[in-house]
Amino acid sequence: MQDRQEVVVVTGAGAGLGRAVAREFARHGAALGLISRSPGRLEAVKSEIEALGARAVTMSVDVADAPQVERAAERVEAELGPIDIWVNGVMTTVFSPLHEMSPDEFRRVTEVTYLGYVHGTMAALKRMRPRNRGTIVQVGSALAHRSIPLQSAYCGAKHAIKGMTEALRCELMHEGSAIHVTQVEMPALNTPQFDWCRNRMPRRARPMAPVFEPEVGAQAVYWAAHHRRRELHVGLSTVATIWGSRCLPGLMDRWLARSAVDGQQTEESEYPERADNLWQPIKGDMGARGRFGRESKRHSGQFWLATHRGQVGAIAGSLLLAGAATLYARRRPRRAPVQMPRRR
Repeated sequence: MQDRQEVVVVTGAGAGLGRAVAREFARHGAALGLISRSPGRLEAVKSEIEALGARAVTMSVDVADAPQVERAAERVEAELGPIDIWVNGVMTTVFSPLHEMSPDEFRRVTEVTYLGYVHGTMAALKRMRPRNRGTIVQVGSALAHRSIPLQSAYCGAKHAIKGMTEALRCELMHEGSAIHVTQVEMPALNTPQFDWCRNRMPRRARPMAPVFEPEVGAQAVYWAAHHRRRELHVGLSTVATIWGSRCLPGLMDRWLARSAVDGQQTEESEYPERADNLWQPIKGDMGARGRFGRESKRHSGQFWLATHRGQVGAIAGSLLLAGAATLYARRRPRRAPVQMPRRR
């Protein structure tokens, strides 16, 4: 048993998945270092954390700025203690064909979504390596394995996170380090990002179906932080996307070309002057969930199977043995009954 409270840092904690992740750790008694750009949303999530009986420190930080991330890590350790778990979950995107994006927009998405993870990982390692313990959780996506149209910058950043994480994992193994690095590949989630990210399409943005509530992703992050799994794939759609891209990449290209542009737009027209969060946080408390609750799934059978391999293996083994025994019994030749001699 731990003799002190677990200390967890969550980037992107002000809304969406990051907020759900912060609440999940708070329910399990962790002390939270909450990083986001919006002071107002940070105070809102801090109130939720404290209502769950946990402590929280909030820091308004742009993760694209490495010194800001470093100062935030210093403050967490000064006020809460040594960091046990660091969760990188911040993101932004632009829904747009590549040719309609500006170089500054592409750079900004990369700096936040990719370099934000690099800066967070570096700050975590600086503190974990001398202690030779700790866990870094990279919130990934099926889009780290299979890019889709309209999100070239975001998909590129997610691919880069995967590449950086795999290199780091090998380095730690070479050192014989006890630090664990894991990546959690998410499906489409019902978060507010589709109302705050920049959108150049004529209709309002939406996640590619099927959609899950962010609490499903939060449970996956918590599980991955406490089990030494290299990667955790969440949702059957994530598994199908990853394996489809590995086995039939050309077919996936054609299918996404036909379906993914309309699949990321609703029937409602976009508001051309809508505020977005690319450069500055938008006003208001967005919460964890978006506007797709009617279609969003609250559970994932695949996630349960992925996190209960021992039980699944035992059940499958028992069924296999039972089936083999039944088959053997059916095919076993029956002996003819022994005829007893009649008495005269």
